Amino acid sequence: MAVVAYQGEPGAYSEEGARALFHDAQYQPFPSIRTVFESVEVGRAHWGLVPLDNSQAGSINETYDLFLRHGLHLVGETIVRVDHSLLALPGTAIDDVHEVISHPQAIAQCEEFLSALQANVRAEYNTAGAAKKIAEGNLKGVAAIASRRAGELYGLESLADRIQTYPDNSTRFGALSRDPSPLREPDKSSLVFGVGHVSGSLYRCLGAFAERHLNLTKLESRPRPGRPWEYVFYADVDAPASRPEMVDALEAMSEHATFTRVLGTYARATRA
Repeated sequence: MAVVAYQGEPGAYSEEGARALFHDAQYQPFPSIRTVFESVEVGRAHWGLVPLDNSQAGSINETYDLFLRHGLHLVGETIVRVDHSLLALPGTAIDDVHEVISHPQAIAQCEEFLSALQANVRAEYNTAGAAKKIAEGNLKGVAAIASRRAGELYGLESLADRIQTYPDNSTRFGALSRDPSPLREPDKSSLVFGVGHVSGSLYRCLGAFAERHLNLTKLESRPRPGRPWEYVFYADVDAPASRPEMVDALEAMSEHATFTRVLGTYARATRA
């Protein structure tokens, strides 16, 4: 049975994404996004699922930085709706909660609710991991921010549901593989490129797509690891890498970029 690596614990949103994208697989949790990349790269897992962007918090910078360090390919994506619940041991009243634990992003996404709760807040490495910690440690007066499914898995009760500040909250996850073959017929590509400190170089790189009527749905800069004050650009394009216009655009772009790498070509996910 194929192994799919994801970051977190059973009940994490990453596991939900893995189950949505890969059926009849073995889902293997890992403690960090970095170890998911490494598990796929060394062959401990056939695929990995990593968070790319959140509709509220934006890009997951760690994931994008890891793409530059590893030679893996994006072969698919899925979007998971993120509905946070406040979970605690059975019989806990919301007024009994003196501490809330969860992943830093989940905490940030529930900032308005937490400010009204007036409890101490502490970061954990994963939402489901926070729920598991409360259950295994029988931590009274401590609540976790996680999914309702995590609460069901670890025997916790929900004190409040949909506590995120913005109700329409979702995370886009990408599937990693050593094999560049997409999971389904591709209609989208992701790439990373660098530009030198030359006037108009970024304009010319982007113009290669505009001149061929190729739509960019994402463009974001990140510092280039190990090279202070140099930046790379990540872009998503509404076209498979094999389309003639895309091939031409990448060729034209390479004349002005310091480097270009297609991270993957894959099927676009529908909204959660």
